[in-house]
Amino acid sequence: MDSIISAPAFAVALFLGMVLFLEVGRQLRRRRMVLAADDEQFGAGAVEGAVFALFGLLVAFSFSGAAARFDARRALIVDEANDIGTAYLRVEMLAPSDQPAMRALFRNYVDSRLEVYRRLPDVAAAQKELTHSGEIQGEIWKHAVAETRSQAAHPDAGKLLLPAINSMIDITTTRTVAARTHPPVILFYLLLVLGLAQSLLAGFSMAGVNRRSWLHLFAFALITVIVVYVIVDLEFPRFGLIRIDKYDQVLVDLRSSMG
Repeated sequence: MDSIISAPAFAVALFLGMVLFLEVGRQLRRRRMVLAADDEQFGAGAVEGAVFALFGLLVAFSFSGAAARFDARRALIVDEANDIGTAYLRVEMLAPSDQPAMRALFRNYVDSRLEVYRRLPDVAAAQKELTHSGEIQGEIWKHAVAETRSQAAHPDAGKLLLPAINSMIDITTTRTVAARTHPPVILFYLLLVLGLAQSLLAGFSMAGVNRRSWLHLFAFALITVIVVYVIVDLEFPRFGLIRIDKYDQVLVDLRSSMG
């Protein structure tokens, strides 16, 4: 959640840049055609093909990685709901007098965990709520350690409840790291640079005809931008059109079951 790239802003910048470079490439070729015979194109197709292939390879790897990270983040939401649910059920192993307070802490904890992601894209507010979640975790652990030693608790309360709470705490760190895990920023810059480079070469090749083909020009730029937009949006599924928020419903349902 630290370094955030706006998918719409990135897409707009890439689209405008590609259209500009397509025209620049076209004008460069036409100027050469006017000044001298255009007989220096031997081997140019191989260069263009290499640049297009490199861009396609980068897009393929970027899309695959973004989709995999999206699926992993979605699965972690379910894992957290399962871990919290298991720990909550094992609260029954405590003494009856200790259970109401512990269950109240669990309800507050789930509320806080949901609030962390509801506050996005305000990263500062989400981080503040994440700290609050950590404080509740500390309270739950402290109470659990003390209350599992009670004579009125189930003899195996400590063996079963404490590991469940530990898993519940660990998954929080896992989800936080997963939310912050993205490719190096230079990869997105590389997508931008290669997109502009291939536009320059494409525009250079399209200058053989007198009239511009606006259909081909805009279709080339738009299709490329759509694919890149999806990649960036998948990387930041709490900020754009592709949302992971609906999968938080499993935590909402868990909270409802707690009363």
